[in-house]
Amino acid sequence: MTYIEAIILGIVQGITEFLPISSSGHLVLIQNFLNIDNPGNEIEVLVHMGTLASIFVVFFEDIKFLIFGIKLKSNQFFIFLLLIATVPSIIIGFTFKNMLEAFFDNSILVSFSLIITGLILISSKYFKPKNISHTIFSSIIIGFAQAIAITPGISRSGMTICCALLLGINAKEAARFSFLMAIPVISGAGLLTFIDANHSFSILPSVGFASLISSFIVGVVALKWLLKWLAKGKFHYFGFYCILIGMFSLVS
Repeated sequence: MTYIEAIILGIVQGITEFLPISSSGHLVLIQNFLNIDNPGNEIEVLVHMGTLASIFVVFFEDIKFLIFGIKLKSNQFFIFLLLIATVPSIIIGFTFKNMLEAFFDNSILVSFSLIITGLILISSKYFKPKNISHTIFSSIIIGFAQAIAITPGISRSGMTICCALLLGINAKEAARFSFLMAIPVISGAGLLTFIDANHSFSILPSVGFASLISSFIVGVVALKWLLKWLAKGKFHYFGFYCILIGMFSLVS
């Protein structure tokens, strides 16, 4: 893999991991469109590390408050809810691991999944948040939404935020919960991929570093941008993009 290819994949991951347009789906389509060989587990681990670091930067104050205020019952309950929301992804990820991996070779499935994501995002315009607090029930439902998004082309952030909005949770809290619950999921996915790579990297360290840094920097910008759009009520706009890119990839 070249430096340019590594940077391109890092940029794509940084943008699409947080914007509700499916990072896995775009990586599949970009690789097919640009004829980039399968980047391998090494690059996948590194770009996920980059976007994971982006979450820690953007939500630093929230994470610091949860950690240093761990004795507060409200913080303990919130962390408990985050863990509950992670369980469905673990179960589905392990149970259907081989089938899900095969989906990454199916660009038609990715295209239809992007269109479905787009329709869900557009429908979120009509959801009426009621400032409802998180509960065990809402965390389980949002967790299943995240698990469904393991399918390439289905956006994790799109599904979880839309689900939270549908349950009556306000936009700011929906995004906060969505990205904080992404920390154990992204960490776990990166760890499993690293194990699959037999704990060793075959690419040049400088190439890997290029992909990590590009995904981190772009990830910070993309995440901050998404939060602004969500606050302005423009979240559903991303749905039109998903439908267009899904239809384009079907006919190309």
